[in-house]
Amino acid sequence: MSPIELNKRQNEILDIVKGNGPITGEQIAERLSLTRSTLRPDLAILTMAGFLDARPRVGYFYSGKKTSQAISDNIAQMMVKDFQSIPVVVDESMMVYDAICHMFLEDVGSLFVLDKNSLLSGVLSRKDFLRTSIGNQDLNKIPVHMIMTRMPNITYCLKEDTLIEVAKKLMSRQIDSLPVVKEGKDGLEVIGRITKTNITRAFLSLSDDHDL
Repeated sequence: MSPIELNKRQNEILDIVKGNGPITGEQIAERLSLTRSTLRPDLAILTMAGFLDARPRVGYFYSGKKTSQAISDNIAQMMVKDFQSIPVVVDESMMVYDAICHMFLEDVGSLFVLDKNSLLSGVLSRKDFLRTSIGNQDLNKIPVHMIMTRMPNITYCLKEDTLIEVAKKLMSRQIDSLPVVKEGKDGLEVIGRITKTNITRAFLSLSDDHDL
């Protein structure tokens, strides 16, 4: 791939940021006697190309890295704790029918099952419910602990894990989400969930224009 060729204004922006960063888009525009909206495409190009980095409420600063290196560094720094969602949990004594209703009301693909000590004891997926629903079984009389996936077959992650590590687990296990847990001496406390949607949204954020 050939290197990006910058125009005169983009080079001027780089010089300003090198000498004055971190600096906001409004401050750069003021120095060039232009509007912020006029500069927005140039700032987006310089940021995505890795010449500039940006932080909300801080400003732009010079990176000087090549595109691939800048993107790689940003991905490597993305951690579960910054993108996790609120977990959807049920008690292990809940009946399958009620759990199915709960799953669809919450619009999630998995439920995390807690024991009497509020610690992770199992995971329920749509496949588990589908498998149980086939036949003439009374779903109002089957507790979820009879059909859930148990340890050591539960895949989970910690809030300090990177999204890359989690993505690899999701792909290798062919599942849609993981419980985010806090490890304790008595078991695993569920503190969040991370899904393929969370990870996709996080990676797509790398292409967003930073409006500072």
